[in-house]
Amino acid sequence: MTAATPPARVGPGRATWVWRRWGVALRFERRSVLVCGTLAAVVALLGVLALGTGSLRLSPAEVLSALFDPDADPRARLVVVTWRLPRLLFAVVCGAALAVSGAIFQSLTKNPLGSPDVIGFASGSYAGASVVMLLLGSADYLAVASGSLTGGTVTALLVYALAHRHGVRPFRLIIVGIAVGAFLSSLTSMLLLSVSPQQAMLVATWGAGSLNGLGFEQLRVAAVVLVVLLICAATVVRPLVQLEMGDDTAVALGVNARRARFAGTLVGVALTALVTAAVGPIAFVALAAPQIARRLTRGATTLRIAPAALTGAAVLVTADFIAQRVDLPVGVVTVCVGGVYLAWLLVRQYRGGRR
Repeated sequence: MTAATPPARVGPGRATWVWRRWGVALRFERRSVLVCGTLAAVVALLGVLALGTGSLRLSPAEVLSALFDPDADPRARLVVVTWRLPRLLFAVVCGAALAVSGAIFQSLTKNPLGSPDVIGFASGSYAGASVVMLLLGSADYLAVASGSLTGGTVTALLVYALAHRHGVRPFRLIIVGIAVGAFLSSLTSMLLLSVSPQQAMLVATWGAGSLNGLGFEQLRVAAVVLVVLLICAATVVRPLVQLEMGDDTAVALGVNARRARFAGTLVGVALTALVTAAVGPIAFVALAAPQIARRLTRGATTLRIAPAALTGAAVLVTADFIAQRVDLPVGVVTVCVGGVYLAWLLVRQYRGGRR
């Protein structure tokens, strides 16, 4: 049974669409739906342009023909479908994972600076993956992913333990996370200096964050893990949003604050570890994408899974398109652009604090 419901106004002028079927009613904010649709179109457009970029340049029409026409030029289908499409899909997967991870940690810390690459969790994942590759001598995806997840989780527990003093305050958590992240980065550098130049070069190249050389075999694993983690993230959204109103209010609403924070931290670290294991550390996407999504949707919180994920995908696909044009790893491009964004954000925070 389906009932069409015209857009309704909920709260201060926020129009929504309501979908009813089989006894289930779902409500969607109209602006969020339009933003998600626009972001999906941007990702698709940039994807077509990216698939045509390289030593063999193809027009958008040739790219679409190679994707959807089985009788298209075999050389174009080989280049587009076999070589370039996995890279594009990896950019979408990794961008979405980083953005949702950043949204979770920014909600936990109640601060736009609270992304995993700023508060040290990404450094922990990088350190864990480096230990697996250098000390254990394994470059297997599952082994690196396990090391990345273990490193990120241990780092998160360490940061929370050091920041805990009559409760965990967001500002203290960020400061402690920055310090722990710097310490882990130094340890990783020491580890690179203690091995052979060949091993160090391999890990350093991977540490720059690159989407090169990835195929459908790795993509299938990453996509399945991302879907599972997004489902887990959806289950922690409501309690984390209620925690943004304060622990006392959240507890009064029936939220177990410690359990919600632990679950959110675990999911956020796992999303970061997923990206780190696959392509290496990619900075600043987790920092910028949730804030961009929040401004686009004009929401009260960054913790909106679909807009954040699509914004992250659009940001990383754009960065990778630029990286292909200038022949640099995508991680270098995100650092260059993200550094400017971080400086602007710090200035904005400082001016807001003075007022």
